[in-house]
Amino acid sequence: MILLRAIALSLSLFLASASVVAQDNSTSLALKFSCSSSVGEGDERVIYADTGEFVLQAGQISSFRWESSLHRRTHGFDCSVDESDGLQLDVLEQGWRVRVVDAASARERRGYDRERGRLCTVRLLREGEYLHVLPSCATLCGSRSNFSELRIHLRSKDCEYLQ
Repeated sequence: MILLRAIALSLSLFLASASVVAQDNSTSLALKFSCSSSVGEGDERVIYADTGEFVLQAGQISSFRWESSLHRRTHGFDCSVDESDGLQLDVLEQGWRVRVVDAASARERRGYDRERGRLCTVRLLREGEYLHVLPSCATLCGSRSNFSELRIHLRSKDCEYLQ
């Protein structure tokens, strides 16, 4: 009887520690990526290029930087965000939402002269072995309408542009 209780207690402790590990794994992310794609738009080639690093641990941002560019034959458009922009992290059921607390001030620091909204969020959603990166952040773009929407394979780092 004592042996059965000891086994049951050991089993419940093991299951409790396994669920904590799974929970920590689902709330953390460490991803470096570099993506590019060349597509035809009418009679012109357009190059999308994105590079970044997202490191999120235990509901905190350890590192967050993302540069998203769109290049045409004669000019390019850039968007960028990083920790110096004053970020806040929300943990969601399927991932995270990163929000720039004062996006208008971050835009002013970049020297942009036109109003492009006052909100900036980036949702990072886990979809199996992929991370779906959903930006809503025209504020931190020069003349471009938004960052690129991406789907990144978490192991191979292969990217798919969704816009």
